[in-house]
Amino acid sequence: MAIKIKAPLTREDARALRAGDSCLISGKIYTARDAAHKRLCELVSRGEKLPIDIENSVIYFVGPTPERPGQVIGSAGPTTSYRMDAYSPTLISLGQTGMIGKGKRGAEVVEAMKEHGAVYFGAIGGCGALLSRCIRSSKVVAYDDLGAEAIRLLEVEDFPVVVVIDSDGNNLYDIGRESYLAARAEARSDEA
Repeated sequence: MAIKIKAPLTREDARALRAGDSCLISGKIYTARDAAHKRLCELVSRGEKLPIDIENSVIYFVGPTPERPGQVIGSAGPTTSYRMDAYSPTLISLGQTGMIGKGKRGAEVVEAMKEHGAVYFGAIGGCGALLSRCIRSSKVVAYDDLGAEAIRLLEVEDFPVVVVIDSDGNNLYDIGRESYLAARAEARSDEA
């Protein structure tokens, strides 16, 4: 059964989630990929104000395709998350509590998540057209010059994700592999 959560996502709510939890996110989330993350971190390094409210924010790593007539947004599937690894610890330290993407994250990101109470959600790659059906509105709020990689504010409803890494550092990629190997070893011993 999926856990319904609201975005913005408080640290308390983020800390309550566990690796493997299926969730449905409703509320406001941002989009940003590596070019936008780089700009945000450059502002931070210069001590300048960010163009978005990072506190309790969830950022979806996506560069959506253009919308067709009658659509809010085009296909909106996740981008590979490691591209944001150089920037995520800075944003997490400023209050970001959630990230949505696909693929593994680096050790520095996981340490920042543990220290500050953030989670990493996985969205299913290749399902961008289906995921876009959960997006009720989309508005560019920063870096329009980046085109598809501009920062957007999305209103989502029941956006499906899985907690891949929780705020304790538990990682579904590791847990899943260990569980599979244990089940496989048990099956082999039953056969013998």
